[in-house]
This record gives sequence, C-alpha cells and structure tokens, in this order.
Amino acid sequence: MKWDLIHVETIAPLALQVQFSDGTAGKVQFETSHLTGVFVTLREPAIFNQAYIDNGAVAWPGNLDLAPHAM
Repeated sequence: MKWDLIHVETIAPLALQVQFSDGTAGKVQFETSHLTGVFVTLREPAIFNQAYIDNGAVAWPGNLDLAPHAM
C-alpha cells in the first residue's frame, strides 16, 4: 500500500492532524523526548508549525521529513 499524505495541519504544540489519500485520518502527537538528532529543531514551535506536505510525506524546513508509514 502506498501511503500518500493529502492533508497536514498543526493543531496543538507538537501535534498534527493528518489525512491520507485512502481516507485514513488522525492525530499525531510527538513527544519532546523522541525529537532527537536531526529532529531536535522540531521542539521549536516556530519550526514545528511550518509542517507541509512534500511528495506525500510531512516535511519541515531544513530537509526534515517523516515517513508516512511511521505515523
């Protein structure tokens, strides 16, 4: 199955509302303790809130992205 993200919206600190092309939708809540390495910059609200869709995956400035199946 190909996971294509078609909607992403910041709904709370470290939380996204997402929807996939197959209709699956839900909330993704990130924990600060999991944002390590290259993802540490997502702890900053100004960066996290810039989430957008790039090739069917959620992405952020700085070439950060999260594989759709990981959500």
